Amino acid sequence: MRILIDILHPAHVHFFRNFRTEMLERGHAVLVTAREKDVAIDLLEEFEIPHEVISTQRSGRLGLAGELLQRSTRLTRIARSFKPTVMTGIMGAAIAPVGRLLRVPTVVFYDTEFATRTNRWVYPLATFVSTPDSYRATVRGNHVTYPGYHELAYLHPKWFAPDPAKLAAYGLTPPYALVRFVSWQASHDIGQTSLSSDEKRSLVRTLLDRVPVVLSAEGTLPSDLEHLRLRGPAADIHHVLAHADLVVGDSGTMVSEAAVLGTPAVIIWPMVGDVHTDQISYGLLARFKPNEFEGAVKQSITFLTHGPPARAHERMLKDKIDVTEWMLQFFEHHSHEWS
Repeated sequence: MRILIDILHPAHVHFFRNFRTEMLERGHAVLVTAREKDVAIDLLEEFEIPHEVISTQRSGRLGLAGELLQRSTRLTRIARSFKPTVMTGIMGAAIAPVGRLLRVPTVVFYDTEFATRTNRWVYPLATFVSTPDSYRATVRGNHVTYPGYHELAYLHPKWFAPDPAKLAAYGLTPPYALVRFVSWQASHDIGQTSLSSDEKRSLVRTLLDRVPVVLSAEGTLPSDLEHLRLRGPAADIHHVLAHADLVVGDSGTMVSEAAVLGTPAVIIWPMVGDVHTDQISYGLLARFKPNEFEGAVKQSITFLTHGPPARAHERMLKDKIDVTEWMLQFFEHHSHEWS
């Protein structure tokens, strides 16, 4: 097979990197295209994954629409040259229409139900739409599911083992809490609200009364919080999450990663997603809307004091699968249809 992987977000690098390595070792050709967003390009370089940058993240409806046009145009040119057997990516905003245009099969992975604007037109264009089985939104297309989370493509015990020695590069030793703030510029974030600067300060001060705190943030932080910014190799952030006593913030990806690693997490978010609801059922994650800020702070303190429920992480891993292995089997099973 000749596989084109399109990367839109730093977490997508992690999602596909083991799949890419395994497919290369099995003799398949793989090309990676990428979007410059946050540390996505840094991760590709740290993992020594060759790639072609085809766009840079823009903001607002007009900016995102212009970027999508640019991505699609450049992706079309690259695909015509590479001649992929199949194209794949998360969300699939560019690969689905380009695949349909070039008559190349596409596999779109996603776990974000509330990205309704994108999902409404992307899903019917894709050859397959693959989601966790906890995803409950309607999929207008060829829908396949698996019992897991995106994060288990790279944080399943087969692929990841927490290493406390990795913390030295960040200047960290437990105990500590990690707070994550995102930029709120994704297409599904338009019109949504997050924490105010005062609430961010209040959250950090409350946690600092109990444990050291480090901040991970897209873009700028309030000036009085900048000294707490986490600095270190982007590729090793999951070791930081695994050894934290708590992860809290407004990043859907990072709190899910924490929960998958067994670290209790609190998300303060205006949206509701079924994948997060599934993680909440294990007691590994708690979710609050921005107007429930005091409840989120209280739950953060509870997690710091008591941790997650006993054996919650063990139960979750028993119920879920190695998602990379599922991907390998899925692509190779369908390869005869795509050749």
